[in-house]
Amino acid sequence: MLAATLTLIALLCVSVLMKVPYTEMSPGPTYNTLGAQDSSGTPVISISGHQTYPTTGNLNMTTVRVTGAKYEPSLVSEVVGYLRDDVLVVPHDNVYPPGQTDQQAQQQNAEEFASSEDSAKTAALTELGIPIGTEVVVGSVVAGGPSEGKLHAGDQIVAVDGTPIGNQAQVAQQVTKHKPGETVVFTVVPHGKDSPTPAAADEVKVPVTTAKAADGTGRTIVGIGPEVTHTYPFKIDIGLQDVGGPSAGLMFSLGIVDKLTPTDLTGGKFVAGTGTIDDDGKVGPIGGIAMKLIAARDKGAEYFFTPSDNCAEASKNTPGGLHLIKVDTLDGALKALAEVRAGQTAALPSCNSK
Repeated sequence: MLAATLTLIALLCVSVLMKVPYTEMSPGPTYNTLGAQDSSGTPVISISGHQTYPTTGNLNMTTVRVTGAKYEPSLVSEVVGYLRDDVLVVPHDNVYPPGQTDQQAQQQNAEEFASSEDSAKTAALTELGIPIGTEVVVGSVVAGGPSEGKLHAGDQIVAVDGTPIGNQAQVAQQVTKHKPGETVVFTVVPHGKDSPTPAAADEVKVPVTTAKAADGTGRTIVGIGPEVTHTYPFKIDIGLQDVGGPSAGLMFSLGIVDKLTPTDLTGGKFVAGTGTIDDDGKVGPIGGIAMKLIAARDKGAEYFFTPSDNCAEASKNTPGGLHLIKVDTLDGALKALAEVRAGQTAALPSCNSK
């Protein structure tokens, strides 16, 4: 008996002290894209330069809380997590690739969120038949490179050496006309001063000394990664802070459409959802669906937009009183909202239907 007791004590100590490579997910906050982001009253989505219309009800985006990259749970804490309905335990490397730090993860999430915002705006305005344009911007600046401290992510590239820029390839073409050590002059509109119609007064000329690429090719570089982004005929701001990832794209698009059209999309109903979105309005799958369903229902949601590829998992973890609406496109989501307004819930595409 003494030996058995000592063995049990030893096993308990090991289970408490032994660290295991897992990460925990739990329900995060939800935000009504038609309302304010916090007690300050700042709108989640604000639009200026175009007529907007009153809205009612909720179109809530949902989030998931994730433990940090350095989190090292004990075996016993993860066993407890497995037994809880509001905690999802997953292998650490499924969330954080090997070697990725918290800072790198946050940066990746921020970039995905920014891209999601752009696609949400593009999909919404395309759905409404509002023309949009494109521009070339500085997407990234190489640390320690020739452009560090001179050009910044988000700067609009108007011209290089006086030649107007209309696509990414033209930037490289102009830069490689120079030898390493020569100066190339960028004409840019600094990030933060851009607008649908930037004034010439906002443009600044930025000289950058070129360098030789370190890959042995001898290429002339300036250490930036140009990207093409969309331009819009009026200002749309999505003001959420400390939220990352691409999964709010669908709900942002719906919020924008609701504010720009006289039709009250929800009819006063509480609708939540998730899903990535591309420029053409196609909805894609996301992670942590079970936790998002809990977060939505806890807030009072009656309906939940669920990407088709998440339906199988979502239908196994649906909280009582929450109706899952299967969605593949922004247009499909808008048609589903029309049925919600009309009370024709039997006609809604459901994750539970075959």
